[in-house]
Amino acid sequence: MKIKELRALSNEALTAKLAEIRLDSGIERRKIVSTGVSSKQVKLHEMKKTIAQILTLLNERGAAT
Repeated sequence: MKIKELRALSNEALTAKLAEIRLDSGIERRKIVSTGVSSKQVKLHEMKKTIAQILTLLNERGAAT
């Protein structure tokens, strides 16, 4: 997601999105380990980036998880 899209979300929506992305990233990590296919590394990198952006926004707003 782009940062502009994330800034438009409320704290509750950001927290829900964070939980969703963390779950998806765990699934992707397991797929990479089990299959050995590294083509999903880009997707995993984007997920990590989005997680960091969400956490930064929550910290800026004073609603850290």
